Amino acid sequence: MRAPPPLPILASLLYAAGMAAACAEPPSDATARVDEIFAQWASSASPGCALSVSRGGSSVLSRAWGMADLEHDIPNTPSTIFEGGSLAKQFTSAAVVLLALDGKLSLDDDVRTYIPEVRDYGTPVTLRRLMTHTSGMRDWGSVASISGWGRGARSHRHAHVLDIVSRQSALNFEPGHEYSYSNTGYNLLAVVVDRVSGMPFAQFSRERIFEPLGMSDTQWRDDYRRLVPRRSTAYSASDDGFLINRPIEYVHGNGGILSTVGDLQTWNAALNDGRLGGDEFVRMMHDRAVLNDGRTISYAGGLQLRDFAGVPSITHTGSTAGYRGFIGRYPDQQLSIAILCNVGNANPGALGGQVARVFLGDAASPDPEPGEGMALAEEELAAKAGLYREVDTGDPLRVTLEDGALRIGNQRLVAHSASEFQVGASERRLVFGTAADGGRAAIDEYTGEYYDNTYEPVDEFAPAAGQLDAYVGTFHSDDAETTLVVAVEGDHLVAKRRPDAVFELEPVYQDAFNAGGLGRIRFDLGADGRAAAFSIRQGRVYDMRFQRVADSGE
Repeated sequence: MRAPPPLPILASLLYAAGMAAACAEPPSDATARVDEIFAQWASSASPGCALSVSRGGSSVLSRAWGMADLEHDIPNTPSTIFEGGSLAKQFTSAAVVLLALDGKLSLDDDVRTYIPEVRDYGTPVTLRRLMTHTSGMRDWGSVASISGWGRGARSHRHAHVLDIVSRQSALNFEPGHEYSYSNTGYNLLAVVVDRVSGMPFAQFSRERIFEPLGMSDTQWRDDYRRLVPRRSTAYSASDDGFLINRPIEYVHGNGGILSTVGDLQTWNAALNDGRLGGDEFVRMMHDRAVLNDGRTISYAGGLQLRDFAGVPSITHTGSTAGYRGFIGRYPDQQLSIAILCNVGNANPGALGGQVARVFLGDAASPDPEPGEGMALAEEELAAKAGLYREVDTGDPLRVTLEDGALRIGNQRLVAHSASEFQVGASERRLVFGTAADGGRAAIDEYTGEYYDNTYEPVDEFAPAAGQLDAYVGTFHSDDAETTLVVAVEGDHLVAKRRPDAVFELEPVYQDAFNAGGLGRIRFDLGADGRAAAFSIRQGRVYDMRFQRVADSGE
């Protein structure tokens, strides 16, 4: 399964920017429909969101719901300043692209040219790979969370990021092998801008991006303690209502952009018409990454280029602490949407999609529904159900049979043949092989633009109490600067981390356990049958190695 060829995005954007024809009028009930989308936050007892919609460069709707500050009864307005989370990444990409256009660097430069603190992994990690999440760099925040000092527990600075990065003895994968979202790349890019431009990244952004575009309400949260007039407070829902949940970081570039929905509309316009750096700037920002195997993925310079409901779209979401954000452009319709929220239970991608459908109208096709697929005998389906393990990563995949259909979690597998199944209505496909002995065979997973996987069948693991003793010991990782003590408590295994964290290890398959907030642990047993080491796998850290340093925690 391969992605379609790259969208002719530059031509589409310039055509849309230069169109003289009048844009379609918004539907007469647009305001009412949008109010319904945000209704759950339209209260003086709740934080909420702000929205701006423009068509052809002209505002067609500007709204806000809920409160910017619950303690001081300040409502949200379209001019309220929010933090946009990973919406920041496109601004960081823009700074690097501007330096490339200045001739100060190339996107194909090795990051070690500017940041020698990064280890030499044998294959260069280029700035382009950092921009497109194809570098293989471990996410520094995930590494920090393994140590117990995650992004919400310490006021990290870029010095902390560089320190963590400098200790990583391995990448998640060879650069260009696949896509894996990693904030590390964007923090490193911010440091590159510092070092190449000779000025702080925040100053460079202000002088080269925000001020030239007239984005007077936009700045970096490079000091979270600084007073910012009209900034909202961010909240997460709790049993008693809401709790304050604002970032306590100094790091920025991966996130940390403070802005309004109006300024984001100005930015979207600049990405359409090239007013900041000309046509070449627009092209470079929208240049999608190509993996080592030749496939083109949807990610470009902090932008996702995909089809949404049958129309080309350029979007990105953001999430940090209790802030949420969405920014999207639909160039064929000259439609631009910006959403910022200060409530953690808002789903920015879903909100952006719902608002887009209101204004795309008949241009948007309905969401695809899972087809019925072929009817297969229940015994044929039952032979495929069970637990599987990805051969490279060890990720488990559980296929169940419920109500006459195979499922992964709550997603139904739609049969297109006796061996090929579609996961829900997605591009994802599972192809079951044929086992010579009549048992379960391996599964090949095709994910469209991203890396394909192979899963092998494994047995469920239910160790007796005596078997757990093989895993007991004290283990240390230099990469994470962390020691974990594995012990048996009652009839189950636990991992303990100073000062008081305890993670119960739930068996998955032989020698593999789910460890709650730590991720998944896979033990390596030595010749004596006792664990000599283990690996932690999280979504953004593939193989964090811990070695045995003592027989017990005593």
